Amino acid sequence: MTNENQTAGKKQRKLGLTSVILIALALGIVCGVIFHYLIPAGTVRDDIFVNGIFYVVGQGFIRLMQMLVVPLVFCSIVCGAASIGDTKTLGTIGVKTLIFYLCTTALAITVALCMGNLLNPGLGVDMSSILVSDTSSLDKAQSNNQTVADTLLSIIPKNPINALASGDMLAVIFFALFVGIIISIMGRKVETVHRFFEQFNDIIMKMTSIVMYVAPIGVFCLLSRTFANVGFEAFVPMVKYMLGVLLALAVQCLVVYMIMLWLLARVSPIMFLKKFFPVMAFAFSTATSNATIPLNMETLERKMGVDRRISSFTIPLGATINMDGTSIMQGVAVVFTAQLFGVPLGPVEYATVIATATLASIGTAGVPSVGLITLSMVFNSVGLPLEGIALIMGIDRILDMTRTAVNITGDAVCTTVVAKQAGRINMDVYNDPDAGKDVDVPDAA
Repeated sequence: MTNENQTAGKKQRKLGLTSVILIALALGIVCGVIFHYLIPAGTVRDDIFVNGIFYVVGQGFIRLMQMLVVPLVFCSIVCGAASIGDTKTLGTIGVKTLIFYLCTTALAITVALCMGNLLNPGLGVDMSSILVSDTSSLDKAQSNNQTVADTLLSIIPKNPINALASGDMLAVIFFALFVGIIISIMGRKVETVHRFFEQFNDIIMKMTSIVMYVAPIGVFCLLSRTFANVGFEAFVPMVKYMLGVLLALAVQCLVVYMIMLWLLARVSPIMFLKKFFPVMAFAFSTATSNATIPLNMETLERKMGVDRRISSFTIPLGATINMDGTSIMQGVAVVFTAQLFGVPLGPVEYATVIATATLASIGTAGVPSVGLITLSMVFNSVGLPLEGIALIMGIDRILDMTRTAVNITGDAVCTTVVAKQAGRINMDVYNDPDAGKDVDVPDAA
C-alpha cells in the first residue's frame, strides 16, 4: 500500500507541459543573457551556438507550427461549420447566438488592437537583427498595398487549391466555411465526407499535441538566440505585452460585456457579476472552458433564471466558437510583434487581422496549444515574422487562466441576452440575491 502511495505521489509531482515551457522560458532567457554579456563574440558563440544550434532548432520548431496551420484551420472550420449548421433547428435563437458570438469576438480583437497601440509594447527595441535568414514575411508586409475593396474581394478564392497551397488564410477560411455549410445542408448524403474531415481533424489535433511536446526545446533555443543578440532589452517589451493583454481582457469583461447586458438585455450588470463570479473563479483556477460547462449552465438556470433549453445550446456552442480571450491575446500579439520587428501595419492590415481571427475562432477549439497555431495563421495573414511567438509563448501560458475566465463570461452574457430577448428568463430569480445559493462550486483539481 505504501509503494502504491509513493507511486501515486510521483505521478502527481510530474511536471506538466505548461510548467516545462515556463522552465524553458526562464532557462532560455538566462542562457541568452549569459551568451550576450559573458561570452565573447567569435566562432563558438556566434557560428556554433547563436546562429547554429539555437537557430536551426528554433526555426525547426517554427516550421513545424507552420506545417500545421493550413490543414488545421481548414479541417477545424469545415467540421465547426458543419456542426453549427444544426442551429437552424433553433431558428432565430440559433442565428442570434452565432451573430452575437462573432460580433463579441470582433469587438474583443478591436479592443486588443487599440490597447496594443495605446501601450506600444514593442517600441524601443530593434529585433530585426534576429531575422538572419528569412525576411520574406517582412517583404510581404511591406509590399502589401491592397485597397479595402481588393482585400474584400480576395476573400473569395479564384482557385481554392492555390489558396491552400499558398496559405492565403482568408480565402482558406471562406472556402472551409462554404464546404462545412454544404456538408451540413446535405446531411446523410455526404456522411462519408463529413466523417473524413472529422477523422482528419483528429489526426491534425494529435499532430499538434505531438509538436507541442517539443515546444520547450523550441522556446529555449528561440529565446536563447533572441537574448544572446539583444540582451535585457527584450525583457521590457514582454512585460508590457502581458500588461496589454490583461488590460484588454479587463476592458472586454468589465466594460464591453456589462454594457451589452445593460443595453441588449436591460438587466443589472452588478447582479450578474455577483452571481457569476464563482464560475469565473473556477474557470480561472482550472484554465479550461469545457470543465465549466455544467457549472455555467447550472448557475444561469438556478441563480439567474435562464431557461435550461437556451443555455444547453448556447453554452456548449460558446465553448466551441466563442474565444474572445484568445482573440484578445492575438490582437495584442499582432501589435507587439509588428512594433518589435518594425513591420508597418495600416487600416487594411488591421481589418484583415480582425476578419481572420474572428472567422478562425470557429475552429480554434480542441487543445490549448491550438491558439498558438492560429496565432501563426493570423501573423501569416499580414506578413508578421513567427519569431514573435517564441517571446510570448511562455508568458502566454500564465495569461491562459485569465483568458479562460473571459471566454466563459462571454458565453454567459450571450446566453442571458438571448434568453431575455426571447422571453425565457425569470427576472424574479435574476433579481433575487439569494437565488441559487446552494449551487456547489467544485474544487479545482
